[in-house]
Amino acid sequence: METKKIAVMQKLLKANDAVAEGIRSELREKNVFFVNLMSSPGSGKTTLVEETVRRLGKRIKVVEGDIQTTLDAERLQKLGIQAYQINTGPFGGDCHLEAAWIRAAIDELGLDGMDYLFVENIGNLVCPAEFDVGAHLNVLLLSVTEGEDKPLKYPLAFQVSQLCLVTKTDFLPLRNFSLQKLRGNIRQVNPACAVIEVSAHSGAGMESWIEILKNRPNFQS
Repeated sequence: METKKIAVMQKLLKANDAVAEGIRSELREKNVFFVNLMSSPGSGKTTLVEETVRRLGKRIKVVEGDIQTTLDAERLQKLGIQAYQINTGPFGGDCHLEAAWIRAAIDELGLDGMDYLFVENIGNLVCPAEFDVGAHLNVLLLSVTEGEDKPLKYPLAFQVSQLCLVTKTDFLPLRNFSLQKLRGNIRQVNPACAVIEVSAHSGAGMESWIEILKNRPNFQS
């Protein structure tokens, strides 16, 4: 039975990867840069996207992934951008988004008037890392309130990410948190993962984040 379960999962992942690669290729052809945001709940994904829209402009569309509610999508729509909500609760409460769901969301949103597509994946450091959604850039958010040990506890999330944003750095004076230790732990599981410290509230590090988006790393690969 275990062998059969593994085979089924491999088949599902292979099908997912094929859809993801189709999304990646199509968006590249349309000059749309696709960013997949992953994190634990409460790390600040929506706040980061809000500040990114204010700084980068409104040719951004967002796919919101949650088990329940449309709260985050409603927040972003108030900025005048399109946000598409995917709730997995009605279908069993899956803890990740899959490429086929992103494909459906893109079809609904349309590609006109879009330079950037952001996906806010469902909040956890396990399941989203297992499913390629077709992004050109995987970004992992880790808030300073979560601790420096997360790269060691959840290595796959860091291994599939090209960039880690250390968020809520305005809380650093209130926390016993070592940025040096965190960077060392990230290097241990993924030496190629870049690290930027940001605060969407104070604006610290946001210019570096926006510059990365403008440069579109991995877009031509």
